[in-house]
Amino acid sequence: MQNLTIINLDAKTLGGADLSELKSYGNYIEYPTTTYQQTYERAKQADIILTNKVVLDKPILESLPNLKLICVTATGTNIIDIDYATLRGIKVKNVAGYSTLSVAQHTLTLALDFLSQIHYYDSYVKSGAWCKSDIFTHLGIGRAGLAGKRWGIIGFGSIGQRVAHLVKAFDAQVCYTSTSGKNDNPNAKRVKLDELLRECDIISIHAPLNPATKNLIDSSKLSLLKSGAILLNLGRGGIVSEEAVAKALKNGADFYYGTDVLESEPMRENHPFLDSALISGGELSHRLLITPHIAWAYGDSLKELVALSIKNVIDFVKNGE
Repeated sequence: MQNLTIINLDAKTLGGADLSELKSYGNYIEYPTTTYQQTYERAKQADIILTNKVVLDKPILESLPNLKLICVTATGTNIIDIDYATLRGIKVKNVAGYSTLSVAQHTLTLALDFLSQIHYYDSYVKSGAWCKSDIFTHLGIGRAGLAGKRWGIIGFGSIGQRVAHLVKAFDAQVCYTSTSGKNDNPNAKRVKLDELLRECDIISIHAPLNPATKNLIDSSKLSLLKSGAILLNLGRGGIVSEEAVAKALKNGADFYYGTDVLESEPMRENHPFLDSALISGGELSHRLLITPHIAWAYGDSLKELVALSIKNVIDFVKNGE
């Protein structure tokens, strides 16, 4: 294949990674970000498109006559109209498995922060309060152990299984529920969702967003959580009702919520999680942890994502695969 036009629609989402190697395989052009409205004009001559979060739906794909390959620089392909791409003979390639260790580590980070309340102790020391203490220590809040806790996992794919492996090293007990209903794994006990929510001390979500998981955790499911439970969403925004979480916490519900994903990203300015009671300094701030969709990008995982994305393009150019 010669004289290919390769368009990267949202290179900024890869943290400034260098994809200039693709210039050896065609006319490579990258844009930091691209809105839906800008997509046609930028991609109208494209043979190959790289996209992380820019939607390529049927109306867009219909307007791109040269398009032969879509490389999703992520795992999820829900931004692509796969059925129409298949009908057109457009190949769609993603990158799977690159972030398993990264997301698992971030899951543990959120859980351990809630259990230890490290941010509270850091603030205590930096405020100068320890300087005024008459004893060597300060036993305030938190400091709960993970050993003996029951950890429930919603979505027991590669990431969920890696989390299970890690938490077992802390002597936690693991169970899981399968959102597809098809996952049977002999290494952990499978339970129904309601039982998992009622019985587990810590619950982490590692499921994809689809019709079966949309608003899976709503106000009725939140009411099942045991006192002091920790709920973590490392799957996709939209699986947990953010409005329901904010309302429950403000109404005095006794649970903790940590998430790396929101239904709409970046976070909107009037988001319920930005209520004065929940933000830094608020009386409920210790019950809520939010990170800006970074769990996938620890250390070598980002490098691997970039390398595999480049490989997807090169394999297609050289072999049509």
